[in-house]
Amino acid sequence: MNADGEPSLLAELTGAAESPGTRINHILVVDDDAPLRRSMPHLLAAPGRRFDLASSLGEAIESLSRQHYDLILLDHRLPDGNGLSLLDWRAENQRDDAVVMLSGEDGIDVAIGALRRGAEDFLRKPYHLAQLQHTVDKALHKTGLERANRRIGLRLKESERLYRYLVESSPDIIFMLDARGRFRYVNPRAESLLGYERRQLLGRAVADIAGEDDRPRLQALFCNPERPTREARSLELKLQRNAGGSGGKSDMLTFSVNTEPVLGRQGACGMRRLIGTYGVARDISDRKRAEDVIVYQAYHDQLTRLPNRLLFHDRLELALAQAQRRGSVLAVLFIDLDRFKLVNDTYGHGDGDHLLRGVASRLRQSLRRGDTLARVGGDEFVALLPDLTSPDDAERIAIKILQTLHEPFQLKHGEFRVTVSVGIALYPKDGEMADLLIQHADIAMYQVKRSGKNGYCFFGPELNANYRQRVSLENDLRQALERDEFELRYQPLVDTARRRVLGAEALLRWRHPDHGLLNPTEFVTVAEEIGLIGGISNWVLDRACAQLARWRRMGHRDIRMSVNLSPRDFEHGDVVGEVSRRLANYRLPAPALMLEITEHLMMQEGHAGAEKIAQLRQLGVGVAIDDFGTGYSALGYLQRFQISSLKIDRCFVSEMKSGGNPIISAIAGIARGFGLGIVAEGVETPEQLDQLSVIGCDAMQGFYFSPPASAEVVEGLFREAPADWFPDQVVQ
Repeated sequence: MNADGEPSLLAELTGAAESPGTRINHILVVDDDAPLRRSMPHLLAAPGRRFDLASSLGEAIESLSRQHYDLILLDHRLPDGNGLSLLDWRAENQRDDAVVMLSGEDGIDVAIGALRRGAEDFLRKPYHLAQLQHTVDKALHKTGLERANRRIGLRLKESERLYRYLVESSPDIIFMLDARGRFRYVNPRAESLLGYERRQLLGRAVADIAGEDDRPRLQALFCNPERPTREARSLELKLQRNAGGSGGKSDMLTFSVNTEPVLGRQGACGMRRLIGTYGVARDISDRKRAEDVIVYQAYHDQLTRLPNRLLFHDRLELALAQAQRRGSVLAVLFIDLDRFKLVNDTYGHGDGDHLLRGVASRLRQSLRRGDTLARVGGDEFVALLPDLTSPDDAERIAIKILQTLHEPFQLKHGEFRVTVSVGIALYPKDGEMADLLIQHADIAMYQVKRSGKNGYCFFGPELNANYRQRVSLENDLRQALERDEFELRYQPLVDTARRRVLGAEALLRWRHPDHGLLNPTEFVTVAEEIGLIGGISNWVLDRACAQLARWRRMGHRDIRMSVNLSPRDFEHGDVVGEVSRRLANYRLPAPALMLEITEHLMMQEGHAGAEKIAQLRQLGVGVAIDDFGTGYSALGYLQRFQISSLKIDRCFVSEMKSGGNPIISAIAGIARGFGLGIVAEGVETPEQLDQLSVIGCDAMQGFYFSPPASAEVVEGLFREAPADWFPDQVVQ
C-alpha cells in the first residue's frame, strides 16, 4: 500500500490489489442523540459498509486519529463543541474524509459554514430516510470516484517512475531519434559504453558515430526525411567510441539494434505521421569477439596458426573457379616432413611442436604473397599456388622450400636438420576437382618417400596406377591374417667350425590369392604404415616358437630359432610380454630364441628401446642387430643396448673380393671388442665361406647352404648336414 492507503503499482502487477467488489466503506456516525446514533447503521446498512459511532467531538477526533473514513455523518450540536470545529480539525490535519453535516438549525449560516469548510452536503433535521440514503450514496460514490482518480494518478506516477528507472539503469543503450535520425533522447548507458555525454549526442545524427561501412545504411534508413522507415528493424552495426571520453581509447563496438517507428497524429491524407524512431542497442562486442575466435579456431591450426584442411579446401575451390574462368594454371603441393617422429620420440613433443612452428614459418617465407599454406596433419602441410605461368613455377617453389629448410633448427637438445618430401599436382592436367588434386599431390609425395625422401616429384598417371595397387595391397593385407594366408619358411644357420646346423631363421611369406608367394620386402613396409605389423609379428613369433617346440620334442634340444621383429613392435606393442607368454606356453628355454632388430630401432627409440631390450636380455633371450653396418652404425648404441650378436648384411658379403672386405673385417673386430657373436648372411659361394672363416666368422647362412625351406626339409638338415658344405680348406 502507498501512503494514501492505495495499492502500489507493484501490488497491481503481482495481483495483490483488492478488486472493486471487495472494497469496504468505513462510515463514522457522530451524534449526541443515542437512539438516532444507534439507528443509523440499521437505516443505512448495505453490503461493504461498516459503521463506527461517536457521541461527542472528542470521541470523533479519537476515532479519526485511529483510521481513515470514507464518510462522516456529523451532527452540528455536540456536548463538547460543534461540527464546524471537527471540520476545522479535519482541515488542519489535511484529512480528506468526506463529511455530510446534519443539523436542526433553521439558519443558513451553519450550512454555509459547513460547505465552506469542505463538507460534501448538508441535511436539515428532520429529514426523510430516502433523502438521507440518497445523500449518503451520492457522497460515497463521489468518494469512490475521487479514490479511483487518485489511484490512477498514483499509478501513472509510479509507472513513469518505474519506466524511467528501467530506462535510466538499463544495461542497453535506449534512444529516441527524430524523423531525420538525430538523437532526441539517450539514456546514461551511452556515456559508459561509448564515452559520449548526453549533450554531445542530442541533436546529432546516429550515422555520425557509426562505422564507415554502416553509415550509408543508417543514412538511408533513419536520416532521410523524404523516405523515413516505417517498419520495425533489427540490425547489427558498429558504433565508434569517443576517444576523448574513453581515456584516449578509440575503437569500435558492435551492437545489436532493434528499432520501432514512432507515429504521431493522423494527417490530412489519412496516414499517421512519422515523428521519430525508438530503439534499443545491446553491446554484443564480447560475443562477436568470441564468435570470431570460434570461427578462427574452426578454420586454423592452433599450433602453427596456419589455415587448416577445411579452410584450405575452401580456398582451393575458389582458386579452381577463378582458374577455370581465366584459363590459368595452379598447383597443389603436398609437403611431408621426413623423420619427424624421430624428434618426438627422441626429444619429446615440446621440441616437436617447436620444430613444427619453425618449419611453418620457413615454408611461409618460401611462398609468394598470394599463395596459401595449410597444416593438414601432424607433420603434413599443403600449399596452394594459384596463377602459375608454367609448371616450372611450381618446381622453382618446391626447390626453394627444400633450400629454405637446409639450415638446421635449434632445439632445446641441440640442432636438427629437417628434410621434406614434396608432391606436386597441377590443374588442369592432374585433375579439376579439389579433392582429386590433393590426392594426386599426396600420391606424388609418397613416391618421393619411396625414392629416398628429401625431394619433390610431379604427379603422373603411372603414380596413380602404383597408388591403386598400393590401396589394393592394403585392403588384401588387412584380411590376410583372417584368411590364414601367411606362411613361414626356415633358413638354416650353420656353424662351419663344428660342421653342424645351429638353428634356423623364421622367414615370413604371404601366399597372396592373386599374386602368389610374396616376400616380406613387398608388404612389410605397408603393414607397418597401416598399423598391422603388430598382429603379423605376434603371428610369426607364435608359429616360430611352436615349430621350435616341435623340433625340440623330436630330439633337437640344442637348436635355436631366430625371429625378425619390426621397430613398431617396440614402439607400440608389449613385445616383452608377448615373448614371455610364448616361452611359457611352449615351454622353451629363453636362450633358444634369438630376436633380430634393425639399427633403425636403436636410433628411433632411444632409451625406451634400450629398456625393452634389457628386459628381453634379462629373460635370457638373444638379441641380434640385423643388417649391421647398413644403417646408422652408431657405436654408442652398442653400449647402451644389451645386444648379444651382430649380423653382417648380405650386401657386404656379396662384394667380397679375393682380399676380403674391410667393412666385414671392421664389423668382426667390433663384435670381438664388445664380446658379441657374429653371423654372416647371404653366403653363396665357397670363396665367401672361406674368407669369412679366416676372419673368425663361423656362424653363417645363405643359399650356399640352403634357401629358405619348409620345416620338414630343415629338420632333415638338423640330423645330418651335407658334407659338401664344408670344403677341406675350412676344416679345423
